[in-house]
Amino acid sequence: MSRMTHDDLTAISLFSGGGIGDLGLRQAGVETLLMNEIVPERALMASANFPDSLVVAQDIYHVIDQIKSEAIRLLNGRELFMILATPPCQGMSANGAGKMLSNYRKGLRPRLDPRNQLILPALSLVKDLRPKWFVIENVTSMRNTLIEYNGELRRIIDVVREFLCDEYEGESYDVQFADYGIPQRRKRLITIYTRDSEVKAWLRASGKTLLPTPSHSSNTEPNRLPWVTLREAIGHFPPLDARSLETATDPEDPLHTVPILDERKYWWVEHTPEGETAFSNQCVAPGCGFHSNARHGTSRVDGVNQSLKDTPIYCEKCGSLLPRPSTIDADGSIRLMSGYTSSYKRMRWDEPSSTLTQNFMYACSDNKIHPSENRVLSISEALSIQTISEYHLVVPMKPSAKKIPLGLLKDVIGESIPPRFVEILARHLIDIHNQDMKQNHSYLHQGSLFDVVV
Repeated sequence: MSRMTHDDLTAISLFSGGGIGDLGLRQAGVETLLMNEIVPERALMASANFPDSLVVAQDIYHVIDQIKSEAIRLLNGRELFMILATPPCQGMSANGAGKMLSNYRKGLRPRLDPRNQLILPALSLVKDLRPKWFVIENVTSMRNTLIEYNGELRRIIDVVREFLCDEYEGESYDVQFADYGIPQRRKRLITIYTRDSEVKAWLRASGKTLLPTPSHSSNTEPNRLPWVTLREAIGHFPPLDARSLETATDPEDPLHTVPILDERKYWWVEHTPEGETAFSNQCVAPGCGFHSNARHGTSRVDGVNQSLKDTPIYCEKCGSLLPRPSTIDADGSIRLMSGYTSSYKRMRWDEPSSTLTQNFMYACSDNKIHPSENRVLSISEALSIQTISEYHLVVPMKPSAKKIPLGLLKDVIGESIPPRFVEILARHLIDIHNQDMKQNHSYLHQGSLFDVVV
């Protein structure tokens, strides 16, 4: 294989969000020529971080011809190295895929989420632009998510394989990002296809996968480091407390701030032990402290997990109200709030974070209460957990704005692929081309110092 130069390393990014994944491409030496993102605020962030890239801020279905023609113009005769696609995952679901397919074959038309069809224009661009590599990142349930294709109901990954089979070869892999030194248990499906004939021959002859070798593991496998913990990732941040505005904000860091909790929520949170849910909190009444009240849980009804409805909210010994999530009805009565055992739950210091979503700043979200402080995560902490803090990030501000757009940052963080993984993967694919593969090789990331520009 001929050795690749910097001019060969070009990419197109689809469903780019704020361009977070592309930060990793840039660090690996790959130039993103063109980006496509439908949400204007996120496209603006992508433009701010990649001023030399063309950002097309419209629905991919409406601009697919424009993307193709502009890509050809920007490539100016060069071969495209990669198309990176991170389509929306909200419609992805494996639940009931078999039943849905059976009903479809019986003529019963199922309800399909149109967002899942967005893979089709992406595949069309791959067919037309013929990149050396095509990479898709999505939730693992994409494996069994169904879309309508050529008049049939098909699994997305089967459609990808069929669409590309004439020229491309590849596979879909379940990837735990914590295995690559990212302080977060974030499991995703990474689909990698190549059309390079020499790479395909290497792949068949070596029996290897197209994934880089993991550098970390949960059980300290040989030649691997232990997972990076929350303590390592955010233990250095100044303490915050969600009781008041003064204690919820770090005057030295405008992004290290958290929402204030009302008095009742704060009471639930402050009595929640590390690694536990507030739904299982025990009695805190003076003179009682009974710790054997029934804990919260789930039951399986018709094959679906449902949270228990009879979890007690009053102490079985003294009768006082337990610091468990509850709601007050119009008549003044108090009843248990609906929620799973992952809601109102504290994280653990000596484990990676749970998966960050766009709801990571809500205490009721899955496993998002700080390990020891009475609050949720701050934006700054989430940037570290998502490895964005290792890269230069520009946060665009509207001329009339007086505050940093925390809502935009929250959404972009929750929906993005950790740029460290993108960098590791890009370097790995470049090494394959450059015949620089080494057995048990892993990358020690050396990102830039975090520098948020607003």
